[in-house]
Amino acid sequence: MAIDPERLLNWPFEDLEHTYTEKDTILYALGVGAGSDPLDGKQLRFVYEENLRALPTMAVVLGYPGFWLKNPETGVDWTKVLHGEQGLQVFRPLPAAGTVIGRSRVTDLIDKGAGKGAILYIERDIIDKATGELLCKVTGSSFLRGDGGFGGKSGPTPKPHPVPERAPDLTVALPTLPQAALIYRLSGDYNPLHADPEVAASAGFRAPILHGLCTYGVVGRALVDAIGDGDPDSMRRMDVRFTSPVYPGETVVTEIWRGEGGGVSFRARVRERDVVVINNGYAEFV
Repeated sequence: MAIDPERLLNWPFEDLEHTYTEKDTILYALGVGAGSDPLDGKQLRFVYEENLRALPTMAVVLGYPGFWLKNPETGVDWTKVLHGEQGLQVFRPLPAAGTVIGRSRVTDLIDKGAGKGAILYIERDIIDKATGELLCKVTGSSFLRGDGGFGGKSGPTPKPHPVPERAPDLTVALPTLPQAALIYRLSGDYNPLHADPEVAASAGFRAPILHGLCTYGVVGRALVDAIGDGDPDSMRRMDVRFTSPVYPGETVVTEIWRGEGGGVSFRARVRERDVVVINNGYAEFV
């Protein structure tokens, strides 16, 4: 069954109510590596219930509609879907616990042509149920490798944020745990690719890989620490392109270039293999 672009563009998402507790907030933070130094007060604020704070990147797991592209009615070959980009806008800091409404919608669909795939863009509002306030907007794109040539529009697509060619102003190296993916999946993404060695091997990987959104959270921690002095409320935006997977246990090195007006450019690479895993990054802080 081929893609029906109008059906995808008007996919009937229902509002998703999501209640999360302090335990969920701590579990997310542990999944992205916070608490690796239990004597570091900047890390402890994310993993200890006393004066607990939520990492801003936790918004990506709230109100999540699940892997809806696996629904046969989409017409998408879900086995060939890749996570391309991820973005976050923060309007109000996430509470350490609460109930939010996730309101998702498809915003665009680009046909790259037969044999070249398609790009689907989606965004999700994270709304505080108690107040009705918009807390965050989560954006992203998926590369539908097996679904090009359906006759849809061919562009334009947003140009990636350019990363400076000079040496970075600062770098932050954060190790990941060998069991990082097994912890992170408890925040809601149970794809066996991140847990089952046989599934990973069938997909061409030597071992289960880290969730892209876990890598996103690790890099977000690096940015909050280096640019926001550990204050999670300082982040206002974080946009990335995923370029390669991380294996649990590897060290993620975030390279950061300071810009103007609170904006920074960044990318991240795995130290052990010298592979860029996140590129064209842009973030804003106050």
